[in-house]
Amino acid sequence: MNGSAQRNGRFARWHVEPRGEEEQEGWLLTYLDMITLLLVMLVVMLAFAGQGDGATQQSSAAQAADGQAPLVIGTPQPSDGVQAIAAIAPAPPLPEQTREPAPTLPDLGEDIEVIVNEGSISFRISSEILFGSGQAELEEAGFAVLDRLIPTLAATSHRIIVEGHTDDLPIQTPRFPSNWELSASRASSVVRYLQVSGIAAARMSATGYAETRPLRDNASDQGRAGNRRVELVMQTQPPAP
Repeated sequence: MNGSAQRNGRFARWHVEPRGEEEQEGWLLTYLDMITLLLVMLVVMLAFAGQGDGATQQSSAAQAADGQAPLVIGTPQPSDGVQAIAAIAPAPPLPEQTREPAPTLPDLGEDIEVIVNEGSISFRISSEILFGSGQAELEEAGFAVLDRLIPTLAATSHRIIVEGHTDDLPIQTPRFPSNWELSASRASSVVRYLQVSGIAAARMSATGYAETRPLRDNASDQGRAGNRRVELVMQTQPPAP
């Protein structure tokens, strides 16, 4: 008995009963609770961050509606840099269109009728002075009349449109099958002489209108003579778009 009690006492002193399963898994439950709390905190922080982005977008939209440049936060993209420069630097003012004043007209003689219109000045010369009947070559009297007009045309850089006009009597020759060819050739002859006399070719153009723009009634000889003419239209203002 004494030996058995002694052995049992030593055994009881050093023997430790194993803990139950509940004590071994207690720390694991505590760790899982902590992980769960961290996840909840992370979700809450992300929710607040999303609300902040929405407020920033609303503020930017309000500033854009007020005409103010939005403030860009973050790394600017290449396009953002261009927009920022455009928002900060004001657009340069458009240059005002310069208009050359109309020239001062000297006395050009009775052979040149001057018609001043808004935006243009027309110099009307009878074809009877410039050309022979049914012809498109300038005659000596025509050269003299144009020579009086050339200084006025050369004093500016306005565009010049030379128009040829005829009466309604038909013409049919190998060179001029109709009044269209005759009126265009007469206008071209005037343009060529002006160019030779120093007027820049880029300023001029020649147009033939035949009998489509009469000034008088073609029923009489006097009326038809008034319709046979060449007009030099100097545009003092640019044409309306």
